[in-house]
Amino acid sequence: MSTGKTIVLFPEAAFGPALNCVGIAQKLKAAGHNPVFVCDKGFKGVFAGYGFEENLVDMSGGMSDEEIAKFWANFIAEKQPHFRLSPIDQLPTYVIPVWEAIVDSAVIAEDGLNEHLQRIKPDLVAVDNVILFPAIKRAGCPWVRIISCSENEIPDPDIPPHLSGCHENDHAGFAAFENRFLELVKPVHARFNEFLAKVGHAPYPLGQFFEASPTMNLLLYPKPLAFKRRTPLDPKQYQYLEGCVRDEGRYEVPQFKTNNDKPLIYVSYGSLGAADVDLYKRLITAFAKLPYRFLMNVGDYIGEYSDVPGNVHLEKWYPQPAVIPHVDLFIHHGGNNSFNEALFFGKPAIIMPFCWDGLDNAARIHDTGYGEQLPRYTWTEEQLSGTIDRLLKDRAMAGRLAAVAKHMQAAKGTDKAAQILAEIATTGTFKP
Repeated sequence: MSTGKTIVLFPEAAFGPALNCVGIAQKLKAAGHNPVFVCDKGFKGVFAGYGFEENLVDMSGGMSDEEIAKFWANFIAEKQPHFRLSPIDQLPTYVIPVWEAIVDSAVIAEDGLNEHLQRIKPDLVAVDNVILFPAIKRAGCPWVRIISCSENEIPDPDIPPHLSGCHENDHAGFAAFENRFLELVKPVHARFNEFLAKVGHAPYPLGQFFEASPTMNLLLYPKPLAFKRRTPLDPKQYQYLEGCVRDEGRYEVPQFKTNNDKPLIYVSYGSLGAADVDLYKRLITAFAKLPYRFLMNVGDYIGEYSDVPGNVHLEKWYPQPAVIPHVDLFIHHGGNNSFNEALFFGKPAIIMPFCWDGLDNAARIHDTGYGEQLPRYTWTEEQLSGTIDRLLKDRAMAGRLAAVAKHMQAAKGTDKAAQILAEIATTGTFKP
């Protein structure tokens, strides 16, 4: 333990990045290092529950714990009507307000984050976020960026812009989305640059809120699905983790009242998507007519449901990496954890996105042939049942999924990430 390094993991206040970092921290700890979490105070207890030290930061300007817990759920609920819009039409109604909130969090967190880092004196900081927190550059050690959203968070002129939901050959769509984003983001970007100036940091170009780490950037994305870039990513600075799946132990599939011998389908729209109770009820009505079993994650809204059909099992939360190996198909919102975990276990996916990188991942699963995308709201029962039937019977797709699962599992993403972070914490550099 005397040679172990203290590595701070600083994920954004969302369960996707947070739980990815847990998987990495588990491997660091097993290797004799000291992984320490710095996190938004709204995540109090999440990392301690996995046995890790937590250092809480106020990123919300003095909100109570209860207010913080409800903030993003309420935000998503308020924006729910806008999720029926196209990605470009979501820019003014959803994306820009999100950036405004993210900039607020970076400004509010700076002093508290800096105090933690100066006290902890880590050998390395690994940050999983979409915006720069300048304190990480003042920590006196190397910093690594973890990119747990879609790979296109690192831009390239030949790939779809981040959050655009464009298909890979829609170059006219690329330009239209990018131009509209840059037009709308100017005020909040100017405010962020004013903050950077106050802490002695150079301004970012319009539209940029973060930069690649000069030392190392870890992409959770699976390389077989990577975009074809004009400028390939240098492996000395960028490494694909091929997923980053944490250990959640074992899961026992419950008994169902009906269809107990039929294919098993897991349905989850993430920690925030469960607020869309009307959509979930519509799905349950459709599921009742289908010859399958459904495990459905409904979050904190489980009390909203009654008369649940016998082939549907509801829970507030599932240990997702332990559940997916048991299922035959995964219906999800396109969050990067769900996107990667379905591929990691070789399961076909139907992505029904509503916002952020789910839009990109839905387009990508269609373009690469590892699943299908469906509209979140305008699907018909015939369309849903037909897509499920087609994916369950697609043997060619099953072969592709088996191959990508073998590839991702062999890569051992959590081990790889831990090894890279430990090497940089020890030597200051990484040699691929």
